[in-house]
Amino acid sequence: MVIGLDASGNFGFWKHIDGYCLRHHLDLTKDPNLKKSQSQLMGDLLSGLIKLSPDSDETLLRQLTQQLRSLITSGRLAPAQRLPSSRDLAQSLSVGRNTVSFAIEQLAAEGYLTTSPGRRAVVSIGASLDARKPQRIKTDQRTVELRVSPWARSLHNASWPPIYRGRPRAFQPGLADEREFPHDIWARCLRRAARSARVRGDSSHNSAALRKALQQHLAEHRGVKATPDQIMIVPSAQAGIALIAKVMIGTGDLAWIESPGYGGAFAALQSAGAIVAGVPLDEFGMALGERKDIPRLIFVTPSHQYPTGRLMPAGRRLELLRFAASVGASIVEDDYDSEFHYEARPVSALQGMGLSTTVLYVGTFSKSMFADIRIGYIIVPERLIEIFELAQRHMGLSAAIPMQDALAEFIRNGMYLAHVRKMTRLYKERRDQLLKALASETGDRLSIEIPAGGMQLLARCGAFARDDQLSARLLEAGVVARPLSSMVFHKTKAQGLFLGFAAWNDVEIERAARILGRIVR
Repeated sequence: MVIGLDASGNFGFWKHIDGYCLRHHLDLTKDPNLKKSQSQLMGDLLSGLIKLSPDSDETLLRQLTQQLRSLITSGRLAPAQRLPSSRDLAQSLSVGRNTVSFAIEQLAAEGYLTTSPGRRAVVSIGASLDARKPQRIKTDQRTVELRVSPWARSLHNASWPPIYRGRPRAFQPGLADEREFPHDIWARCLRRAARSARVRGDSSHNSAALRKALQQHLAEHRGVKATPDQIMIVPSAQAGIALIAKVMIGTGDLAWIESPGYGGAFAALQSAGAIVAGVPLDEFGMALGERKDIPRLIFVTPSHQYPTGRLMPAGRRLELLRFAASVGASIVEDDYDSEFHYEARPVSALQGMGLSTTVLYVGTFSKSMFADIRIGYIIVPERLIEIFELAQRHMGLSAAIPMQDALAEFIRNGMYLAHVRKMTRLYKERRDQLLKALASETGDRLSIEIPAGGMQLLARCGAFARDDQLSARLLEAGVVARPLSSMVFHKTKAQGLFLGFAAWNDVEIERAARILGRIVR
């Protein structure tokens, strides 16, 4: 049914029955009470289209507003149609007049109705979505699809980020064990930060308290050399890499990443317009060799190479710094899980080695605390602070200030360091437990690279199977193991499985290792 006016301005409605349009028209032009009759009849008709339930969880006002809005947008209330008076509609619907008046006021404020003093509300011209639907253009009998960018179309074929449905399962990499986190202490920090938020005096995206606490922690434990103002707080390490890429890379610039390496870096650099080249590794990390191409930016994970876990020694680090300085390249150092080192004191960050090379440092709390905290940070050279703060605002890459202030207290009071030390001991035990379980269950089918730290390890496969097929079979059996081939950016036949151990206790590790052994044997 469509309710509206005919060409003479008289009220009418049309019913579509069996493909025919039967017009029922009521000529009231000679009636001295025309306006009242139209209003009452319109109210009666609307009462048949609007169904209000006093038993609903929603108020009568909300129900009425939503249903009137739906009648307008669907075209069942025609443009320029005048509604009944609030009194007549309230009587027809058996609701209070105020309910109707408030609904009309709300829809007028939204632009669906037009009101004027002393006159009944009118359906606004152009408020019907049905009337605005463009005709579907067909080419070769196929509907033309809504166009998206080439970047968006490429997402379906990307191997990053890996998406796992349902709850986390062993051996999903990159996850901290949130069951071991001191949630009660963290909750107290959050409550205090929330209470103090109303007295904050500045509008910076970066909490001064967190900048200071983080700078002191990184200087002591990672050898980072920076002032608090050089630290930018972002929603994640990935957001930090994207911010760096947007500021430091132009379309067509060459960027180097490790291969195998971190797919998130590849995605961020490529999205910024870079030509991304995978540089193979040797036993010490990225192998510079005799390469002739000149990069604008170099992305590395020197503390625990992703995904092999290799540590880049001081000699290779100095070689990389000297090379970058000689060609004018910037280095992005992703220190994603360097808090956890098992064999000796960790090597200091590349950023703090003191050469004049431009090094941008990336870190995250998602590995050292728990994944859902969603706070990362970058450290930029002093001369780039202003442009990075401007870019950070432009891209909207900020974290909630109360969350930042809570984290500042957590670090300042020593709880963060205490948690890291506790988890370092626990994760070392779990790494050793996984090594033992893999040796028992898989024999010589897998070759393990034992990491000196971090939260995951790489188990290389021989020629007996493709790693992507093994990964798919393991996922069907309830075990997550990322294939090495999805992280390689140069031509190679390397195959392997990337296994996380940090988030899983001994029972979970043993159970998953048995499944893994059964599938690879």
